[in-house]
Amino acid sequence: MTRTATKTQPERKSLSNYIQERFDEFSRSQKDVARYIVDHLDEAAFLTAEELARRASTSSSTVVRFSQALGFDGYPELQQAAIEEYRNGVGNGNGTPAASSGPLFSFDHSEFEASLGADYANIEETARGLTREQIEASVAALATAQRVVIVGVDQMAFFASYLRHMLSLLDIRAEIVASTGGESLQRLGRIDEDTLVIALSAGRAHPLLLRAMKLALHRRARTLTISDATLSEVGEHAELNLYYSSNSPSFARSNTALMALVQSLAHGVYARDEAAHRDRIRAYKLK
Repeated sequence: MTRTATKTQPERKSLSNYIQERFDEFSRSQKDVARYIVDHLDEAAFLTAEELARRASTSSSTVVRFSQALGFDGYPELQQAAIEEYRNGVGNGNGTPAASSGPLFSFDHSEFEASLGADYANIEETARGLTREQIEASVAALATAQRVVIVGVDQMAFFASYLRHMLSLLDIRAEIVASTGGESLQRLGRIDEDTLVIALSAGRAHPLLLRAMKLALHRRARTLTISDATLSEVGEHAELNLYYSSNSPSFARSNTALMALVQSLAHGVYARDEAAHRDRIRAYKLK
């Protein structure tokens, strides 16, 4: 007898919700696929198994096994479920594309325009996905921390450096941990209950980020993660979590929303006590 998805997946339950309910059952590689589908449904719905595997940093065989673990015969059936959820979301005004405005470019757009359009959508999706409570709590943690340690590895090291720069303009001193080298480990070693540890993550969390979060938890430090995965491993160990969308038709993830989020956090700190920061900022002649 041929298996069908409806034997295990309730008809009225969306693919994303079903994946999230069963997330803990998957292997580590399958979790990478699960995260990508949940956070990039509009892309995953139209990717081949090979393309999805590349985006999720795994193999096409893992994608197939993941599909079967969900009760589908194979990837085409999972993809169809993703397409149906995507179309239903767009039709109800709840999908990734903005319901209140039309497409940024015409249907026959260029690759350049497709990339710009994705960045435009990423910022909107990020803004709509965050709550005021999340933002206010994160800004307050930054503004009141006696010491800030920012952990960012590989491409995230650049954004860690930029966040440190923005905080330095507000006279908030921050340290960066970007590798497993001796100096970086010494900075982690000085984490205490007066420290705010910020982890920047894209895709599968780097082992160093997990190590930093677990150490911070052990030492009762405050923690904040900024990640493009709603089911992020590093987020499981953090007090505060901020999600940004990184959808992209390009060969690399989009970091536009991440940059905007970093900039907005710094502005939030500035706005808490504008009078105290005004003269310092004016001296830099930034505007």
